[in-house]
Amino acid sequence: MNKLILSTAALALTAGFAMADTVRLGTEGAYPPYNFINDAGEVDGFERELGDELCARAELTCEWVTNDWDSIIPNLQSGNYDAIIAGMSITPEREETMDFTKGYTLPSPSAYVAMSADIDVNTAIVAAQTGTIQSDHVATTGATLVEFPTPDETVAAVNAGEVDAVLADKDFLAPIVEETELTFVSDVYLGGGIGMAFRESDDELRGKFDAAIASMKADGSLNAMLDKWEIEGKF
Repeated sequence: MNKLILSTAALALTAGFAMADTVRLGTEGAYPPYNFINDAGEVDGFERELGDELCARAELTCEWVTNDWDSIIPNLQSGNYDAIIAGMSITPEREETMDFTKGYTLPSPSAYVAMSADIDVNTAIVAAQTGTIQSDHVATTGATLVEFPTPDETVAAVNAGEVDAVLADKDFLAPIVEETELTFVSDVYLGGGIGMAFRESDDELRGKFDAAIASMKADGSLNAMLDKWEIEGKF
């Protein structure tokens, strides 16, 4: 998800990840097609498939942990899991407190969606998920920003007439537009692509995932996976 946490967390007081242990991957589980919870109650989506493949290539044993978006960075820093793989855009603000792998997507568009394509998004009332690069962008325009804790609530607000439009990742909004009366208004490119985030003390672990991502780029399997999940930002 293309997201920006506005506050930073204190670094964990514990030591970095021990390479012999199981790697815990933290995700939101609420942002399809990147990550979601399937009917069996398991983490699913593009990032589940990607994360499992990266762990196999890095010869690491991994397990999945779900966490609400608004506390996903603080809980990485406090040691509740070892990496974030949750549609998180690489931004200068986040790089002040965390280290990222190289992006596993190139920057892809965010989109405004509304009941009418005639909406002026620079003067409208626009919904965005709290703590995202989309909410940060709306705040720099002439629009009135209304924030919600989850992406589903932002779409519900448009459908209920509480706001004029929503700004979110286009990959997330595309299937919603196909199934509803909502329509795309315009696109905007934000952030520097999506990557995995790590504590700054876990450089060795980050390096293992970086190498695995590079190998998937080199053999074409990453682009094939992006195609499968209909995600823009191929290499």
